[in-house]
Amino acid sequence: MHIPDGYLGPATSGVMYVLMLPVWISASKMAKKTLKAKQVPLLAIGAAFSFVIMMFNVPIPGGTTGHAVGAVLVAILLGPWAACIAVTVALVVQALLFGDGGITAIGANCFNMAFIEVFAGYYIYKLISGKSATASGRRVIVAGIAGYIGINIASLSAAIMFGIQPLLHRAADGQSLYCPYGLGVAIPAMLGEHMLVFGWVEAIVTALVVKYLQKQDPTLLEAVEEVSR
Repeated sequence: MHIPDGYLGPATSGVMYVLMLPVWISASKMAKKTLKAKQVPLLAIGAAFSFVIMMFNVPIPGGTTGHAVGAVLVAILLGPWAACIAVTVALVVQALLFGDGGITAIGANCFNMAFIEVFAGYYIYKLISGKSATASGRRVIVAGIAGYIGINIASLSAAIMFGIQPLLHRAADGQSLYCPYGLGVAIPAMLGEHMLVFGWVEAIVTALVVKYLQKQDPTLLEAVEEVSR
């Protein structure tokens, strides 16, 4: 799902940076208010977890790459604002040090994975889990569902960004100046792979970690519940 340099026009890249700037500012302020002292080390662990799981990516024809993100899991443990920061850090490090995702596309990649996926997945989790007990099996299932839906919404957002480039930027001969694939190719390629493969990886990892924490340290799951009340 990482968008490289040269796939998005300057207008799209610029708009994504503008959209993400207030999100990053708000995330910084909200994380300071909601994170407890014992959760601060988890922020670094969450960023590292997201970084590692995103490194296992597979090229997608007509798109970029497909991979799990771990964003919803981090949101479940730390809240969406802290998760936004964690995933942003992972994406920036990948772009600057490993060339995984373009520097000009950091705003777009963060919009898809650190904003869309984080908040969509988190609030789906909150909505469906309702007032069920933190240690209930329902939470495990809902965590998997939230992870699956969150990453697919993010992949759809990325596909739309790709698909509109031929409409926005064309040379005199009609050739696209940036991503050459329209919506008819980009959406099936990106969304199809994530719905069939990577969404399930995201769902399984999210559900299994929540199940493990329910048995080993349920206080990690309860901390966010206390803040959201």
